[in-house]
Amino acid sequence: MFAISLGDDGAELRPLEPHHAEEFFASMDRGRDYIGRFIPLPDFAKDVAGARAYLQGYADKAARDAGRTYGIWQDGTLVGGVLFRTMDTAMGTAEAGCWLEPSAAGRGLVTRAARIIIDWAVEERGIHRVDWLVAAGNTGSINVAERLGMTHEGTLRGNYVYRGVRHDTQVWSVLAPEWRAARAK
Repeated sequence: MFAISLGDDGAELRPLEPHHAEEFFASMDRGRDYIGRFIPLPDFAKDVAGARAYLQGYADKAARDAGRTYGIWQDGTLVGGVLFRTMDTAMGTAEAGCWLEPSAAGRGLVTRAARIIIDWAVEERGIHRVDWLVAAGNTGSINVAERLGMTHEGTLRGNYVYRGVRHDTQVWSVLAPEWRAARAK
């Protein structure tokens, strides 16, 4: 389909589709504990069939224009991804998110990839507001939101139970005029 370079370090962004199920499962397996600290994504990809079903769900969302997922490949290996968990073009809203293997953390891959998909959502799809919801303990994801120039709007206290532990969720967002102004600098 397409591949967009994320810089000169061999990283690229591509659509993540059902035919990538084996690669997606392998990535989840390599980063299962790290990725699964705050999000249930590894729980959906316990095997190749589960990985395929998860990716098919996003293919179906893309067909309905209700969400999308993209992979981050580093030197030909899938190591993470960015996504629109939800997208409502009529309302002009989307919720972005990410996942990344620990071996790829700390290189700015998610930030660079998220910039590309947010640019697309704002400029091509007319999205006015992009949300970034993150467990309060997930400092890596919070750092991405900050680097993207998002505003921390508040914290939903104790609203999310994951693996038997109650978490706070931070709400970050950026509005299209803010995004455009920051990109113009």
